[in-house]
Amino acid sequence: MDCHPDHYREWSGSMHAYAADDPVFIAMNERGQRETGGELGDFCVNCHAPMAVREGYTTDGLNLADAPQELKGVTCYFCHSVDAVEGEHNNPLRLADDLIMRGGIADPIENSAHRTQYSRLHDRDARESSDMCGACHDILLPNGVHLERTFAEWRDSIFGQDGPGHLSCSGCHMTGRDGVVADVEGVPLRRVHEHTFAGVDVALTPWPETEAQRAAIARDLDPTLQPGLCVSPAAGGVELEASLDNVLGGHMWPSGAAQDRRAWLELVAYVDGEVVYQSGVIPEGEPVATHAQSDPDLWQIRDRGFDESGAEAHMFWDVAEVTSELLPPSVTNDPLDPRFDHAVRRIYTLAFVPDRITIRVHIRPIGLDVIDDLIASGDLDPAVRDQVPTLTLAGSELEWTEADGYVCIR
Repeated sequence: MDCHPDHYREWSGSMHAYAADDPVFIAMNERGQRETGGELGDFCVNCHAPMAVREGYTTDGLNLADAPQELKGVTCYFCHSVDAVEGEHNNPLRLADDLIMRGGIADPIENSAHRTQYSRLHDRDARESSDMCGACHDILLPNGVHLERTFAEWRDSIFGQDGPGHLSCSGCHMTGRDGVVADVEGVPLRRVHEHTFAGVDVALTPWPETEAQRAAIARDLDPTLQPGLCVSPAAGGVELEASLDNVLGGHMWPSGAAQDRRAWLELVAYVDGEVVYQSGVIPEGEPVATHAQSDPDLWQIRDRGFDESGAEAHMFWDVAEVTSELLPPSVTNDPLDPRFDHAVRRIYTLAFVPDRITIRVHIRPIGLDVIDDLIASGDLDPAVRDQVPTLTLAGSELEWTEADGYVCIR
């Protein structure tokens, strides 16, 4: 913190810093240990507090409340000590144990604080840097279910391919600026990188840099999707084709714990200012799942986990199968390639002609039905529920009016 105040401040508000203090993580781990009879072991904590596992402080994460803060979360030391990636899932990162802090600067200067070394694993312009990120952001369950697939999704996208479209994980999630790496005399101006690691998850309890983290999330999340709406006449009414194109996500949208996230399209049709049709209008504080039966047109964008009996499973240790309804990323820049158009479309049929239609996309980092399940089992403080935000992607908002005629708008 003393030498790297900007990077420390950004990291302090990140989900990396929050990983072992997140009440949802704590609740899921406690419940998972109980319901599996301890078989969960270090499965969760190995990513959420890797230094606590490495230093022998914990084997299951149940004692993290008493752990020193420097062992909690994904720390500066942990990331900057990695010297090898020995797998693709569940944190197979090797630490060097030589106290050298590695980074993406090709010509680090000598200093009195610690030794330094250039590393392609930490250089966002190097393909290997995504291998390091993906090692934790790709989760394979003990039963072989590939639950979280962010790294695999990126690798299959145009961003993960060699060529002009390549962009690493940190190329998106660690934006660059001109600055100094360390706030000490003699350090030159360089290209440095943001350490907020903004995605979609937010702190649900008091935590540093909350507003800055929310602003970074909005900045990066808002432009990811391109909406479209085609309106055409049909049997006394209209047929609407809503489309969503994942144009800037380097992986599926949403990604990560997509079985727990809740994203959906809201579509509202008006006549003379009155709402005559709506789908996806979910009041704040109500679970999306409760509207699925009453709103048969509801377009949800998520993974679904099912247990061995075929029932939907909220807790990952019960998941035996996953079905996916996510938005795919770009895989080619060639407009003649049939894969170029990767937008996902839904049809809505209205038995009347509206004069105005609006669409937009909302996302909750974690579903309130999942939160309610953890509260009901006694593992989560009910106060956390009110802190789960509903984020609306500004770039997903689109409006059609009768003056546009029967056209497609984007």
